[in-house]
Amino acid sequence: MTEREKMILGKYYDPNDAELKKLRTEARLLTERLNKTSIESLAERVEISKLLFGSAGKIIQIEPTFNCDYGFNIHVGENFFANFGCVILDVAEVIIGDNCFIAPQVGIYTASHPIDPLSRNSGLEYGKPIIIGNNCWIGGHATINPGVTLGDNVVVASGSVVTKSFESDVVIAGNPAKVLKKI
Repeated sequence: MTEREKMILGKYYDPNDAELKKLRTEARLLTERLNKTSIESLAERVEISKLLFGSAGKIIQIEPTFNCDYGFNIHVGENFFANFGCVILDVAEVIIGDNCFIAPQVGIYTASHPIDPLSRNSGLEYGKPIIIGNNCWIGGHATINPGVTLGDNVVVASGSVVTKSFESDVVIAGNPAKVLKKI
């Protein structure tokens, strides 16, 4: 089994594998191009985003700067917006539904590392997928941790750290995030 296959399956893998390094370089070149493309060149920005992502709806807007690991593990629905400074570490799939808005400085992280220091120092890592439903709004400086699923219509308050999954139709906030109210 290749290191890429292990990564996709959520198993421990070696991120220093030559194929994975090559794929990260390709993604960084695309994000570099995206981040340097004029905001007046919307069609070109959309084209680059669609080259980078595994799949995307017709309407997609990403403000600079945007960074990710691989890109091909990111799937966004129709009418996607990511504001300034978005980082998506996509060693596992990130699936984001329709009409989702990501505020500035949001981090969506599928990458994880062993808790045991000896294992962690080996350099191996693994990922857990993240799923964000339709009509979600992720507030500024929020962090979505590995393995989280958010249902439809979830609002994540600014600065929240989301460490577990939440059902649809809730506003969540805090560190760790908890339900503030139902919508």
